[in-house]
Amino acid sequence: MTITGIISAIIIGAIIGVLGRLFARGRQRIGVLGTILVGIVAALVGTFLASLIGVKETPGVDWIELALQIGLAVLFVSAVSGRRRRALL
Repeated sequence: MTITGIISAIIIGAIIGVLGRLFARGRQRIGVLGTILVGIVAALVGTFLASLIGVKETPGVDWIELALQIGLAVLFVSAVSGRRRRALL
């Protein structure tokens, strides 16, 4: 992986993570670094799932892939935030 690929993954991960936090219910106790990491993982898993169902390469914007990534980010942010909340109690 090149430095450009790493920077792109960080930027896309941050965007996907922020969108995941935006759509997640309630207050999330997760920091900026956690949001970026969750976004990166959600983007990678979402792309993998899109390739499995055959919608990774579509003409124009890949809306289904993007929806999968954001949906996974919402789930992951909620899971990480819930886990962190239990650890604090």
